[in-house]
Amino acid sequence: MFHDRPRIFLLILSALGLGVGAALWLAGLPDLARLAWGGGVVPVLAALCVEMIGCLRKGEFGLDIVAALSMSAALFFGETLAAAVVALMYSSGTFLESFAEGRARREMSDLLSRVPRTATRHRDGQLEKIALDAIRPKDLLLIRQGEVVPVDGTVASAQAMLDQSALTGEAMPVRLTRDMNVMSGATNAGEAFDLRATRGAADSTYAGIVRLVDAAQKSRAPMARMADRYALFFMGVTVALAVAAWWFSGDPIRAVAVLVVATPCPLILAVPIALVAGLSRAARFGVLIKGGKALEAMARICTLIVDKTGTLTDGRPQIVSVTSAGDLTDDEVLYFAGALDQASQHPVAQAVVAAAQGKNARLPVPTDVVETPGEGVTGTIDGRPVVVGGTDFVAARIAATAPEDRPQEPGAVLVSLGVDGKLAGGLVMADALRSDTPVLLAGLRRNGIERIVLATGDRRAVAEAVTRGLDLDGVQADLTPDQKVLLVLSERKNGPVMMVGDGVNDAPALAAADVGVAMGARGAAASAEAADVVLLVDNLARLLPGLMIAHGARRIAFQSVVAGIGLSVAGMIAAASGYLSPVEGAVLQEVIDVAVILNALRALRIDPGVLFEQTDQGDGPPEPKMTLETTA
Repeated sequence: MFHDRPRIFLLILSALGLGVGAALWLAGLPDLARLAWGGGVVPVLAALCVEMIGCLRKGEFGLDIVAALSMSAALFFGETLAAAVVALMYSSGTFLESFAEGRARREMSDLLSRVPRTATRHRDGQLEKIALDAIRPKDLLLIRQGEVVPVDGTVASAQAMLDQSALTGEAMPVRLTRDMNVMSGATNAGEAFDLRATRGAADSTYAGIVRLVDAAQKSRAPMARMADRYALFFMGVTVALAVAAWWFSGDPIRAVAVLVVATPCPLILAVPIALVAGLSRAARFGVLIKGGKALEAMARICTLIVDKTGTLTDGRPQIVSVTSAGDLTDDEVLYFAGALDQASQHPVAQAVVAAAQGKNARLPVPTDVVETPGEGVTGTIDGRPVVVGGTDFVAARIAATAPEDRPQEPGAVLVSLGVDGKLAGGLVMADALRSDTPVLLAGLRRNGIERIVLATGDRRAVAEAVTRGLDLDGVQADLTPDQKVLLVLSERKNGPVMMVGDGVNDAPALAAADVGVAMGARGAAASAEAADVVLLVDNLARLLPGLMIAHGARRIAFQSVVAGIGLSVAGMIAAASGYLSPVEGAVLQEVIDVAVILNALRALRIDPGVLFEQTDQGDGPPEPKMTLETTA
């Protein structure tokens, strides 16, 4: 809010000057009224000139120059009331545009909580909490369950179970043994373990990715305001008409009237209003867009680059199939496995429990539980000895030979179940493709996306297996963060690029893309910070209504531009012909403002054309039913 204070101050001054001047005029004090109107204009004009000079130095040219000309000419020739009206319209428009972007940025603060701030270090037989920058190579750190690894290092315990999905895109947790390398940014998905630091925080993987994000943001192609793209043409028409009116009539007031009518208040006001309305409408569907520029850019996207884990897939292990190897049915296999896995916090175990509970099964409390971290669990269910875990772990505890029919699908994991000392069955787990992905991709193509490319840090075999049959234009696997950035830059030759991802490894590419989209609810803080758009629900289906709302809001904003310019040109011709005085021109401009603003507000009622139903999520946004009835 701090950066908005100058704009708020200018808005208050211009409104105060216009109001006080009007009161003095009605009180029969015209000289003081003109002084008050001029006093409200001068600060706005001065600020506008400073900003305009800065933009010109950067080679940027906008419609603000027309506003500066009209205010300056009106003041010079004594038309202070007209100048005051123009100043109020300009200051309110710039404040509104700034407010829209500032509000979207502030809503990001709750998402940026993943980065670790402290670490726990072994020292002299005790544990101490230290700041990240105090970590030195060879320090021995304790990484508790659920904590994010703060620095690069090696496993100093017998083993560690790590969720590296935010870094590599691999959804399934990996087991690392002693002396194996661990990247900062991974999450401990198993029991607490010791880590021997090999680098300081500033030199670790996570910090390097943050630096990539910063570099990519600085290299991003600029996105100009829609109104500014019409500035040069409109400026030429305005100046030509004003000069012609003065030349042929000999009356400079006609030129002032032309400039006042030409002041692009419809564009300065209506365009940000349409975009703000679009931002608000998109937020209703769980799509947080960081400002009007990002919304404009969404409507021009030609190429979509999408990560696999957590976007096209759910990002969490799911049961693909259940098989029975004995007298138990498939449902009974799931029942016993789910009941015993209640005792484990392992992500795969929790997925089995959720699947069993999804069958409306009442799971008993396991007893005599013994868990071997990263291997499996033994215990008693309904008085029967049960073991569940990896194939070799189960086989060793039931004195049986491990089955040879292990899952052949890349990226899949087999969870075995033993009951009463015999192999009872197994569950194949994988990060499965979201069921609505094919329909979603088709909907995206119908709404302007010409190319869809998968970019993942996962293995090629896994990527190709998961995406088999999808309507994709390319699959790029085994990518590092900097390679994803290069892919974004190379795809720019086909038009503006949108990148969608949810991991730390996606953040540099999100920053480099014309529009970066982060899966915000479970995604990494770095990706949410680098992105222009955040999907507040971890469902890529949210992107479709967001894209459609962006198209609708931009279309309405464009209508406002065309209508505003057309009506202003008609008013300028009337002013040049002597039919409008500067004050009358200002009043006409007010009428034009109201008309285009009312049109811009239609963006609040944009129907994204996707049928939504309210699911049981409390006060959260509605979940999408992927029945697409897309509207243009």
